[in-house]
Amino acid sequence: MSGRIGRTSAENRKRAEKKRGRVHRKDREKTVETAGKKEVWKPGNLVYPLPAVLVSMATEDGRDNLITVAWTGTVCTNPAMLYISVRPERYSYELLKESKEFVVNLTTEDLAYATDWCGVRSGRDYDKWKETGLTRGRASALAFAPTVKESPVNIECRITQIQELGSHHMFLAEVLAVQADTAYLEENGRFSLNQSGLLAYSHGEYLSLGKSLGKFGWSVKTEKKHAGKKKKFP
Repeated sequence: MSGRIGRTSAENRKRAEKKRGRVHRKDREKTVETAGKKEVWKPGNLVYPLPAVLVSMATEDGRDNLITVAWTGTVCTNPAMLYISVRPERYSYELLKESKEFVVNLTTEDLAYATDWCGVRSGRDYDKWKETGLTRGRASALAFAPTVKESPVNIECRITQIQELGSHHMFLAEVLAVQADTAYLEENGRFSLNQSGLLAYSHGEYLSLGKSLGKFGWSVKTEKKHAGKKKKFP
């Protein structure tokens, strides 16, 4: 209290602003003067957007669960392999470790609520299948883990390695089978996955995919079509 005596309102305001600035920048190390005035922060993961998937698993004795995972991705094409990263304290961790298998179920806008709910509730306290109304499906290549029938794509995986990295342990897995919803199969056999309303996760928010900007390789095709014209690089 005594420290405030004799200060003007302007001084108090400057002191408050300085204090707020310290709190706001507590995780930032320094400011680098660049053209964009970017700041250098402490190490962290800002690789966004990411898929927000529902991972389903089950054990031989019938314990099963659903967990929402954004730390997931492709690691190899041939053989087809992917990973998920899970904190060891999660209920699903021991189920995964015991069963050595899981299913990655892609999510859509229609599944957004259930996807978020499964990410903030624990399987220790809830039967997530019952609470969300999602339907168990039968995997074609796994012994225990069910699929999510409402998902447009179910990727059946067998765990090959568990790498204890730190806050998360990475489950490296081989893809044994993929189930795809025939509703998105065109007459020519092309699978129109992007028409399913896929869900993405970015910096704490769930997002729908935006409009298409081009197909793989379109920049090269554009160069050939407009030979001699200036490239549209930033």
